[in-house]
Amino acid sequence: MFVYFDVQHIYYLPQYISVIEKLSHRGHQCALVFYRSQEKQFIDICETFAVEHSIKAIWLEDKSNTLDFYQGVECDWVVFGNAFLDVDKLNNKSVLMQHGIGPKSCYYDVSNTTTTVRFVEGEHRLKRLKNLYPNGNFVDSGYAKLDPIINNSVEKVDLASLGLDKNKPTLLYAPTFYPSSIECMSDDFPACFPDYNIIIKPHFFSLSKPRYKKQKNKIMRWQKYNNVYLTSESEFNLTPFLAIADIMLSDASSAIFEFAALDKPVVWCDFYKLRWNYRGIFSYRFKARLDEDINYFHKICQRAEQFSDVVSAVQLCGSESEEFRFNRKKIIEQLAGKIDGNCADRIVNYLESYE
Repeated sequence: MFVYFDVQHIYYLPQYISVIEKLSHRGHQCALVFYRSQEKQFIDICETFAVEHSIKAIWLEDKSNTLDFYQGVECDWVVFGNAFLDVDKLNNKSVLMQHGIGPKSCYYDVSNTTTTVRFVEGEHRLKRLKNLYPNGNFVDSGYAKLDPIINNSVEKVDLASLGLDKNKPTLLYAPTFYPSSIECMSDDFPACFPDYNIIIKPHFFSLSKPRYKKQKNKIMRWQKYNNVYLTSESEFNLTPFLAIADIMLSDASSAIFEFAALDKPVVWCDFYKLRWNYRGIFSYRFKARLDEDINYFHKICQRAEQFSDVVSAVQLCGSESEEFRFNRKKIIEQLAGKIDGNCADRIVNYLESYE
């Protein structure tokens, strides 16, 4: 088989990697389709990634070229990490592997366009999608992004190499870009946790997009603390940091489900800096951006309603009951599917056998 993976944004790659490796191991050919319309630093990172992983890279100028390109090539499958509005015009079989499993409504909305198959995570999401789109083809594969952690093949990160203390527990702060908790965090956030290492892994929009410069300014203040490691733009893959962290802090991000799926404690920073057109009489826009799945955060996280609650929430993470952990595991099975390291195998098996 020949399979194209469409990389509209660099953060789609972690969801693809396990599947690409499995396809390559079985003798299939893969290629990555990148776009030159992104910032120069991300073009460089994509080029480096393709070379380091020995994967063919194809470059399109921008998304306006996508349909013409895929209509003009011969392949078995095209894999997308987000909705592609013209997918019904393709001559090829198509796959949707949504790039995250978070609580934003786009997780479900992207199936407004019908791909040949969409791989989904868990019975809960499978049932909802079938009810919303009865003509769609949905297969519960589990979340392939986590396979390398479960299989212990994830990139090894040494705390000492990050300038951190291997004798301290590690907090991972992995916020999304919008709606984000970053601007509501204290300027001296790292000083509140002197007995912890802190790894800050922001969404790359927070560091690269001018509209989020206030987020970047705050993050740069935190970087000056000696117990902090700020990931670089080239460290776009969250999974190595999920593997070494002891506790996660996050907000409206799929990272919460990902970390909880590893049976690790999470603090939900349920406070956000909202744009003016998402507040007051426009608050319905904020509610519409988030799906009802965010309500599961109450059952799998320690909740902080404001920054002043974060320290106590972290302390509670150290005393989770067996009942809480058991219930979290059951909920994660519904929302992320099987966490067994075989998700990529299930995906490739389906692609190989589809007629």
